[in-house]
Amino acid sequence: MPILKASKKSVRQDMKKRAMNEYFESALEKAMDFAKKSNYSEEKVREAIKIIDKLEAKGLLHRNTASRKKSGLMKKLSNLNKSEEVKS
Repeated sequence: MPILKASKKSVRQDMKKRAMNEYFESALEKAMDFAKKSNYSEEKVREAIKIIDKLEAKGLLHRNTASRKKSGLMKKLSNLNKSEEVKS
């Protein structure tokens, strides 16, 4: 256990940051999973992209990582739309 006052405060801050990071990471995983389970419906993909943008703005995701994830979602969505057009 820390003895100094500053060290105790640092431990408290670290616990709060860790809890928030875990929350946002699970929110991202849930959003990506919902998009996948809904067969990449436009609504679920938009929700996932919205969460990715929020995490990027907060600095929890690197901008290239966020772009890669969004690009993958949009690619799967557009492939799905193309395949539906071909069937019609």
